[in-house]
Amino acid sequence: MEFLSTLYIFILGTIIGSFLNVVIYRYNSGTSPLKGRSQCFACGKTLYWYELIPLASFIVQRARCRGCSVRLSWQYPIVEVLSGLIFVAVFALNKPLFESIYLVIIFSTLLVIAVYDIRHQIIPDGLVAMFAILSVFWFLWTVPGGLLHAFQFPYYFTLLAGPLLFLPLWALWFFSRGRWMGLGDGKLALGIGWFLGLSLGMSAIMFGFWIGALFAVVMMVAQRIQQKFTTSKITTTSWTFKSEIPFGPFLILGVFIVYFTHINFFDGSVNIIDLLL
Repeated sequence: MEFLSTLYIFILGTIIGSFLNVVIYRYNSGTSPLKGRSQCFACGKTLYWYELIPLASFIVQRARCRGCSVRLSWQYPIVEVLSGLIFVAVFALNKPLFESIYLVIIFSTLLVIAVYDIRHQIIPDGLVAMFAILSVFWFLWTVPGGLLHAFQFPYYFTLLAGPLLFLPLWALWFFSRGRWMGLGDGKLALGIGWFLGLSLGMSAIMFGFWIGALFAVVMMVAQRIQQKFTTSKITTTSWTFKSEIPFGPFLILGVFIVYFTHINFFDGSVNIIDLLL
């Protein structure tokens, strides 16, 4: 029964993930994700319900449109699987139903932000504002002792966590004139602080920087290997540390890791050296 329950939750998550894909593709396009039938972006063919079954349709159709045979993006199954995993992870926490649904909304918003940032290298103000608002209300809902304690010591530090995490990233954006980091990453840190609190929020951002740096090193090594074993020189596609990498997804990955593992580098219980080794 536990396996079946997990499977049902995962399937529900993939269905929501299918909708999140629509949001990602239609956001800022002038088309509402709640209106109109889904269509192939290449040929404009209206898709039937059996072409929209999460994961199954992508596999059965061999990642191609049934109308024009154009290849479908791997974004579709990846987002659906990630959404399914989010649902399973959240409901495995065994929180009250309302809190579980609210957490699913928060993490689904973060998933949309991450994928949108990967696609367009920008974090839309509307999405990051939604995350920030959801985070504030999450804090006010979950603060021990109720709403009246939110502005008392030590809980008001969580309200300050958003601006305190925003300022360093804003400084990186300001003094580098946007070359090192986008302003959207700083805005994302506002919500991270309000959602996780100061110490966990700093831990999430630290994870984001580590994962981003590791990704950059791997990319450079892979490029060097490719250049070594290919006869043609790579010029326009050459990748360096100066190449633009959306940092938002790494920050969001850090949020996922910290929230579900409770790793906190700033409460004295975690030895960073031991963690790295």
